[in-house]
Parts: sequence; structure tokens; C-alpha cells
Amino acid sequence: MIKTFKTAFGRLALPLVAALGLAACAPSFNADVSRFTATLPAPQGQSFAVVAEDPSLAGGLEFGMYADLVADEMEKLGYTEAASPSEATMLVRFDYGVDNGRERVRTTGSAFNDPFFGPWGRGYAFRRGYAFGFYDPWLAGPEVRSYTVYVSDIELKIDSTATGERLFEGKAQAASRSNRLQMLVPNLVDAMFTDFPGNSGETLRITIKDDGKSVREVQ
Repeated sequence: MIKTFKTAFGRLALPLVAALGLAACAPSFNADVSRFTATLPAPQGQSFAVVAEDPSLAGGLEFGMYADLVADEMEKLGYTEAASPSEATMLVRFDYGVDNGRERVRTTGSAFNDPFFGPWGRGYAFRRGYAFGFYDPWLAGPEVRSYTVYVSDIELKIDSTATGERLFEGKAQAASRSNRLQMLVPNLVDAMFTDFPGNSGETLRITIKDDGKSVREVQ
């Protein structure tokens, strides 16, 4: 993961481009989800416990808040949360993180293309930066803005406590203008559990709409 994730299937490639929608500034949240699964046991008689993949997170209040989100999703599937990891038939190993961000630059069109200027905007004078007898370099060039893009991700692993067999591995990843885990992790959990457990080896683009509904798209 961003800090310590090391998975059997490696990192999910995530180009930091506009295709990801920059989740924090859009009305919907886009995540790329990769999942690998064996046959998960039927919920009847099966219990689980959510544990931290990174030992440094174990027992933390923040981890507990996110672990509760995962537990809620497991219970929706019909599994029962065990009183302790030692009593569970499955261990759900969970991890999360966000990177330090990368600076991005966006260039927009110059002022002479702005409809505000009307026909003048298409004239030679404005194209050369001259307006009303004065030279304004702002009119002659594009506008450049910089911003920071962060990549956040979560990883989920499910193991059988009886055999030690790995039953599920999944990773959800998103690019956004925010590094606030309190906003990012719940959306990533929603994306991970959309159509769970999914088809093994399939990578999806999951879009969480602003009304809470999710849409899946095979990549």
C-alpha cells in the first residue's frame, strides 16, 4: 500500500490523469478496484473479525472507525462479527493510506478565447495582447494553475482461521484533490464491496454517485 502494502498480485497501476475524475472535486467518487477470490464460504455459521494488517494501526481509534465500516459490509453479506479474532472463522485483514501528493499544473485557454470579450476576442489585437491601446500580457497567454493530487488506497484480505487459506484479496485506489482519510476511506470501502466479491482477476472502475449509488465499469 502507500505505506506498507505488499500483495501477491502487486500494485494496481493508477495513472494520475483526468480519467480518474479527481474524486474530491467531482460530484462523484471514482475508484479502481482489483479483486482476487477463491470460494468464500456461505455465511451460515461463519464469523469474522477485522484486524489491522499494519500492527502499528492495531487498537487505534481511527482504525477502529474504518474497521467498523468493513464489519458493517461483511454483516450485510450475512456473516457474523465474532467477539474476538480467536473466535472468528475468518480474519479480515484491513489496511489504508494516502500518499504525500504530487503537484500538477493545469493550463487553460488565453483570455481572447473567453466569450466575455465577444468578437474582439478573435481579433488580431487581442491575440497579440493589445487591448484598448495598451499591452496586457495576461491577454496574450494562457492561465496556469497548480494543484496537488493525492492517491489513496485500501487493501482487504480474508483468511480462513481453520486452514490459513487465503480466500480473498482486494485493493481499491483513487486519485483526488483531498488527503483526508475520513472522507476517502468510506468511499473506498463502498467501492470495494460493490458487487462483492466480484470476478477473480477483474479490475473495475467503481463510481460512487453523490446520491450514494454505485456504478461499475469493467476496465
